[in-house]
Amino acid sequence: MNIETKIARVLLADDHAEILTQTRNVLAGEFELVGAVANGFDVLKATAQYDPDVVVLDITMPGLDGIETARRLKKSGCRARLVFLTVHEDPDYVRAGLRAGGSAYVIKARLASDLVPAVHDALEGNCFVSPTIAFEEEP
Repeated sequence: MNIETKIARVLLADDHAEILTQTRNVLAGEFELVGAVANGFDVLKATAQYDPDVVVLDITMPGLDGIETARRLKKSGCRARLVFLTVHEDPDYVRAGLRAGGSAYVIKARLASDLVPAVHDALEGNCFVSPTIAFEEEP
């Protein structure tokens, strides 16, 4: 995908309606929002249906959490970049998210400042982790 000539298509996944609204507001105008779902099983269905360029995933969702959802998406050959948007600041969660196929990890408290750059970095093939997390990649 050439991100300079095409607006990236984004699918949102969070089980809190107010977070989905905030996320939509932050991403609107910059990206095409193709859908919003509330659990991992619906992410799997919506990803197959909408073929998004990016999936913004919460970690703690009912039914199927974001980490397992990411694993299943990657195992299925999903081409979308995965961006975690979560309250979990523990470096173990960051590592688990990146190992599961995530390209970015954003803390919900930094949604307004970090999400757009994280999505851009993910689309460019780079890794983004909210700078407030004390995280160092293990060799």
